[in-house]
Amino acid sequence: MVNTFEYDFTRQPNSVWKGKTSFSTGLYIGGQFVDGVEGKTIDVVNPADGKVFAKVAEATAKDVDRAVEAAHKAFKTVWGLKCPGSQRGKLLMKLADLIEQNADELAALESLDNGKAFATAKGFDVQQAAETIRYYGGWCDKHHGKTIEVDEHKLAYTRNEPFGVVGQIIPWNFPLLMFAWKLGPALSTGNTIVLKPSEFTPLTAIRMAHLIQEAGFPPGVVNIVTGYGATAGAAISNHMMIDKVAFTGSTLVGRTVLKAAADSNLKNVTLELGGKSPNIIFDDADLEQAIKWSAFGIYFNHGQCCCAGSRVYVQEGVYDKFMQQFTDHVKSLKVGDPFHPETFQGPQVSKIQFDRIMGYIQKGKEEGATVHLGGEQHGEEGYYIQPTIFTDAKPGMTIVKDEIFGPVVVVIKFKDEADIIEMANDSMYGLAAAVFSRDISRALKTAHDLGAGTVWVNQYNKLHYQVPFGGYKQSGIGRELGEYALANYTNVKAVHVNLTAEL
Repeated sequence: MVNTFEYDFTRQPNSVWKGKTSFSTGLYIGGQFVDGVEGKTIDVVNPADGKVFAKVAEATAKDVDRAVEAAHKAFKTVWGLKCPGSQRGKLLMKLADLIEQNADELAALESLDNGKAFATAKGFDVQQAAETIRYYGGWCDKHHGKTIEVDEHKLAYTRNEPFGVVGQIIPWNFPLLMFAWKLGPALSTGNTIVLKPSEFTPLTAIRMAHLIQEAGFPPGVVNIVTGYGATAGAAISNHMMIDKVAFTGSTLVGRTVLKAAADSNLKNVTLELGGKSPNIIFDDADLEQAIKWSAFGIYFNHGQCCCAGSRVYVQEGVYDKFMQQFTDHVKSLKVGDPFHPETFQGPQVSKIQFDRIMGYIQKGKEEGATVHLGGEQHGEEGYYIQPTIFTDAKPGMTIVKDEIFGPVVVVIKFKDEADIIEMANDSMYGLAAAVFSRDISRALKTAHDLGAGTVWVNQYNKLHYQVPFGGYKQSGIGRELGEYALANYTNVKAVHVNLTAEL
């Protein structure tokens, strides 16, 4: 029998939303909520106190098979080229409306199993998810092929055709937003979906399945399988009836997905992976703004952000002043209960992630870097970590090279432009970067010299659903968001029509 999750948010004394939620937590396959074939469940833990508060169905490879079959049937009968783009658009628009109508509940669920601040979850994650879905709803009947002039004897044109069944694997740091980033362009272009959320943060994906059902999407168009990466994730990556897989997560796991895709049916792959992004502060920057943006760049979402500005490079002329004011600002950030309206940083998502971050902090100390601020657990309950600043870090140190994925930043002094470009690009990653300077010519030249897929000038961590996002080097393959993402989910077919040529 499928479990039902019920929760009364009045149990959260600091919560501004006092509502209740109740929904099935089974696998969503073929328009129905069902138990897994093996009848197992996954415990969901509240990172604020480390206690289990929910159970969801666990999917195995056999469940992925069921989901793929449902998706394949829907693609052949009621979706893809069988459903006009205008109709797909109406359904996506309806889903966007439902996200907004249920914003408080979705935000509360994000805070409960992810630990992010409720204010952030509602004001950023939920809002951006709705806008992303609505944006791709608008693209449904506008992603056209082209007529190509060859000569007077031939008509040549292209068609943008959906792959069919696509597999999507999303991470735990932005569960709802990554759901929208993946779902939007795939459905817009006519594909059907088998999606696996993280086992740490499955609740908003399951709740979204209910909203997808309410919006009127045909059964099988979207299928949600909650399971572990080594089983359900691997089954998606290796499945012979899935022609496209999109993954967001670590570079290490991304390699595994890419290999599985190659070893199975050589499926098309999109990867949005890790980063160790440089944030450059020149002498002539607006220092007050640079400090605020730099703190936002690393501590937003508790540092659990693939594009986090975890390497801050400050030009020597303002280094001392920057450090004094940056330290004061970081001390003012509120760490605590994610439901408290003043909280900026909640707990890390899991004990595994907490231990990983604390291990990096210890490694930094052992290798000779100085803990300028923080470096310890915050409080005694839950997976909270103090916002941490390292100084005296050298290029070869682990905390300078590795993605920590937590509230830990290294601040490094540099001399001039030539010096900083070499330092900033000295990384296997190339996801994002930022430049702070009042000299726009200097800022843009620096931005163009940086090996990163996204570069911010005089801001940080401000993405937009209309603008592509993705990495250079080992930070990924392909682009999310904007018109660019549509290409991830279509095959281009060229058609040649002979008009008058004869042999």
